[in-house]
Amino acid sequence: MKAAGPELPNQAGKWGRLGRRLYRDRSLYLLALPGILFLILFKYVPMWGIVIAFQDYSPFAGILHSPWVGLKHFERFFANPDFWMLFRNTIAINLLSLFLFFPLPILIALMLNELRSVLFKRLVQTVIYLPHFLSWVIIAGLTFFLFAKGEGLVNDILEALGRPRLGVLTNPNAFWLMVTLQSIWKEAGWGTILFLAGIAGINPSLYEAVKMDGAGRLRQMWHITLPGLRSVIVVLFILKLGDMMDVGFEQIFLMYNGAVSNVAEVFDTYVYRLGIKQSQFSYSTAAGLFKSLVGLALVLIGNKVARKFGEEGVF
Repeated sequence: MKAAGPELPNQAGKWGRLGRRLYRDRSLYLLALPGILFLILFKYVPMWGIVIAFQDYSPFAGILHSPWVGLKHFERFFANPDFWMLFRNTIAINLLSLFLFFPLPILIALMLNELRSVLFKRLVQTVIYLPHFLSWVIIAGLTFFLFAKGEGLVNDILEALGRPRLGVLTNPNAFWLMVTLQSIWKEAGWGTILFLAGIAGINPSLYEAVKMDGAGRLRQMWHITLPGLRSVIVVLFILKLGDMMDVGFEQIFLMYNGAVSNVAEVFDTYVYRLGIKQSQFSYSTAAGLFKSLVGLALVLIGNKVARKFGEEGVF
């Protein structure tokens, strides 16, 4: 049997090489340090709190001394009639976003890539990027200003034209589409950045080759640009699957009202209402943990399917 002693210098050499690499790239690691600390402090450390989903947590007893109850809160959550309402609303809003919102940045990036005037292209990019920097409070305020039934600008115009006023903000049938259109207006322009970067990375000689074969702009887009963006599209689609249970608390909370509560209540607002307002900490943590586990499962499944079809996937 080989003695353990001779391996020590080899192990020491490995640590030495690691130390030299760390010292050599110290500037890069220092640049990454704030992001790493942010992830550790605000993403990984709070994960310790998920254990209260398996406890009857009491703030006075704390996590270490609260009694363990196993899957009691999960069973209660799945048996609650609200579960299917939450599931329906969350999935419906995300499916609308997937089919209406996800393809739009790709289309915008393709159209911007066809612009010949650099000045006009930058102007368009700036205009469509600007809504991203507006908070959801401002977006909700603009929506109320435009569509409020009593004094909204759109309803004032309709009334001036002899048309009846529309209660868009209190119409349950319009809520899902309304929040989807809000997201499109706010984020579609910003979402084009990755696709424009992907287009910039395509080898220009490929376009020259198909031009020599007589291909027009549409054929170049179909046979060169879109295939060049395929890996970016696949990765972002997988990440989008991971958000299928996450609608976004702030937007829904601001647009929420009693008239649309049956279609506006999602997992995020439900966790806030029961966990913060009603102090049902363990039950709301169980609901939030279920949402996160479903998102993780969707990412893993999407990544596996992508790799099966020859794509690199996320990992």
